[in-house]
Amino acid sequence: MPRYVASRLVQGIFIVWLVTLMVFAMVHLTPGDPILILKGDAVVAPEVLDQMRARWGLDQPLPVQYLTWLTNILRGDFGRSLSFGGVPVATLIRQTLPNTLALNVLAYGLAIMVAVPVGLLAATRHNSLLDYLGTALMTVGVAIPNFWLALMLIIIFSLEFRWLPATGAGTWKHYILPVVALTLGQAALLARLTRAAVLEVLGEDYVRTARAKGLSEQAVLWRHVFRNVALPLVTIIGYRAAYFITGLVVIETVFAWPGLGRLAVSAIFRRDYLTVQAITLLTAAVVVSVNLVTDLLYAYLDPRIRYD
Repeated sequence: MPRYVASRLVQGIFIVWLVTLMVFAMVHLTPGDPILILKGDAVVAPEVLDQMRARWGLDQPLPVQYLTWLTNILRGDFGRSLSFGGVPVATLIRQTLPNTLALNVLAYGLAIMVAVPVGLLAATRHNSLLDYLGTALMTVGVAIPNFWLALMLIIIFSLEFRWLPATGAGTWKHYILPVVALTLGQAALLARLTRAAVLEVLGEDYVRTARAKGLSEQAVLWRHVFRNVALPLVTIIGYRAAYFITGLVVIETVFAWPGLGRLAVSAIFRRDYLTVQAITLLTAAVVVSVNLVTDLLYAYLDPRIRYD
């Protein structure tokens, strides 16, 4: 196990480095000069613009800029934001990350609490009216784009009825619409995957053998089905959590949520290279960590699994 963990850590570090390299190349090759964007309509002498580029290191060749940034990262220095008045990027992340984590934990936790029981119930009532109804709702939930759902929630509950705030954060009411917009699609998808996993286990020989021995349906479900469904569920929930983290960008933008995703969008439009690269590095590290934890939980839940 220690060798496996060390190997996965090395792989994770390589993946994170590769992601940062790709993002660095893409943001720097995108048309647009961040200094000119920062200047706006103001009349500034070309010499001053050159001085600003030199100050931010934008006059250096791209390999030099990347190596400088990577060296600073290893020292814990994320640099300063070009488009937010020179504020340290680490400060911007500290200000926005708690809001993103709060929204993430609430929405994904609620999605799991709804999806797993619904998926289990639909599978154990296979080919019943309840199963058909649940499957139809799951399909609709998966098919609806979350940005469209978010806009509909704003139109109905904020503009028409004026029950809930449409944008911003600060009170518990601000959480309701973005959490609902995030939860419904994820809950529908997790419920479908849970239902499929349970149906697969229900078709195994050992389940039919348990029923043939005269075990009650409840005993079969608890002793043989649910226990074996735990492994694929851990995989599903773990890997979807990694995707869920990256999927907050759209919702945070629609609801003007002061989180990491909205900060990333703003930094991209302003060509704020250091902020974009820092957020990408953080996101890649979180995704790799979640995947590693998922693999380790696999071994914990099933002692037969050993990583050599």
